[in-house]
Amino acid sequence: MADPTGLHRSCEAAGSRLLAFPAGAPSQCLIADKAAEALVGRAHALGGLALLVADPARPVLRRRGIARQRVPDWLPTLVNAGRAVATIGAVALLWIFTTWPGGATAITWAAITIILMAPRADQAYAHALRFTVGNALAAVFAAILAFTVLPQLQTFTGFCLALCAHLVPAGALMAQPWEAALFTPMVGNSVAMLVPAHHMSYDPGQFYNAALGLVGGCGAVAVASRLLPPLPPTFRGCRLLVSALRDLRSVAAGRTRREWEGHFRVRLSVMPEQVTTTQCAQLLAAMSVGTEIIRLREITHRFGLSGGLNPALATIAQGDTASATADLARFAAALAARAATGAGPQTLLRARGSILAISEVLTPHAAHFDAGAPG
Repeated sequence: MADPTGLHRSCEAAGSRLLAFPAGAPSQCLIADKAAEALVGRAHALGGLALLVADPARPVLRRRGIARQRVPDWLPTLVNAGRAVATIGAVALLWIFTTWPGGATAITWAAITIILMAPRADQAYAHALRFTVGNALAAVFAAILAFTVLPQLQTFTGFCLALCAHLVPAGALMAQPWEAALFTPMVGNSVAMLVPAHHMSYDPGQFYNAALGLVGGCGAVAVASRLLPPLPPTFRGCRLLVSALRDLRSVAAGRTRREWEGHFRVRLSVMPEQVTTTQCAQLLAAMSVGTEIIRLREITHRFGLSGGLNPALATIAQGDTASATADLARFAAALAARAATGAGPQTLLRARGSILAISEVLTPHAAHFDAGAPG
């Protein structure tokens, strides 16, 4: 916090020294490169910290172009969209067939609540239920204020004290993280249902229609979240692994995707907490193999050695890790022989390090990389 720019420069300098480290073996080169990547990642984090603390010594780098939004899996989004359409449509039909005066309010709050609860995935039903109960309690307190307390008061001071008697305790409870979904509507929506004005109108029919519309719209979301639950976490995790493996085979087949690691970071960020550590390791393994394949392809293209690498990548694309490991070993031997002639020894050593990294990842996860191999 005191000197993020100085630490940033130190990490960049250490990373540069590691990249220039004269390694004598592929394993040493691999360790130096990965340590340099870790330091570069820390330098990026320190650059962000420098922006947060407004460090004037750190220049602000502006990115050109438009940032693209990555969606790792569209199916959960489509499920949320279908739930929203079904909920709003059901409330609209209820409004049409019953000519309910509070139907417009119910549709409004159903739309607001379904949008707020959609990102919560497995916790959507529980939060929607608490939100509905909180709105019901808000309606009760608003009714007490509107029809019992406020008609007895004639001054603005009394009006403020009556509101404070409800809002201050509810606000204090809202600040507690354990039941924020329950107490938040008790603060904001009770005032919305009360509709304070210079000349107060105490119309029970209008009040109860508005309150019932608010609570009914939120309750419809809770029911919809129960009847149309989100996809199970294990199913979502398996879909992410399948799509990651499909992308890896696409890269191995030569259809290189831009921002490879960025796509996998998004997948990691949405990986459900309920998945096993093995599944997370498989996702990281696919990201590591794809990154090394892209790097290895660039090096071999520079030296005109793509013909020796393509058979190994083809076997990875076909889901045959045993043959891929053997082909990579033969290609590493060919690279060692080429480096012995004095042609780019350090770069070829780095390529052999990438081959070592790919082989070390493929072997323990062979069953995963071979699963669902194209026929």
